[in-house]
Amino acid sequence: MARRQSRMLPLGTAAPRFALRDTMSGRTVAPEDFVSSPALLIAFMCNHCPFVKHILDGFVAFARDFAPRGLAAVAISSNDVESHPEDAPAEMSRIAKLKGFTFPYLYDESQEVAKAYQAVCTPDFFLFDRDRRLVYRGQFDGSRPGNRTPVTGSDLRAAAEALLGGLAVPQQQTPSVGCSIKWRAGQQPDWA
Repeated sequence: MARRQSRMLPLGTAAPRFALRDTMSGRTVAPEDFVSSPALLIAFMCNHCPFVKHILDGFVAFARDFAPRGLAAVAISSNDVESHPEDAPAEMSRIAKLKGFTFPYLYDESQEVAKAYQAVCTPDFFLFDRDRRLVYRGQFDGSRPGNRTPVTGSDLRAAAEALLGGLAVPQQQTPSVGCSIKWRAGQQPDWA
């Protein structure tokens, strides 16, 4: 499996806007839907990626743990479903229900949202503060398929704890590692 690292968008970047359909409810979801939340996490993921599968239960638990504290989580899949039909919206909805997602799972058919966030891999995490400025981009934790490190979400949990506790999020952050986003022909940006 080919490994890619997140691009590490500059800290302080404003959250790019989007309006995408939730594959579970069918409703359109946008960042402004979470205006009352002190933290917003945008997670780029997909169904087929072994890196996502490896951490998925831990990520679902993370979102469930932090929701009562005000963290809103949104997952987005931007993969080309022609080349990867297991990432199609119907399958996204099935996985979301099977795994008990408590957050929207959005489909970025145009791949414009992935481009706006400069998402490179799945999983790729972007945590924004109340003003929707980027405070964390990086790995969930150091666990990978095939290594013996347990899935804890320690890196993302530490960032969320600091943000929600009114503390500075450490600027030393480790890039996420995962499968490349599967771009449609002619859609892949120069930097991906």
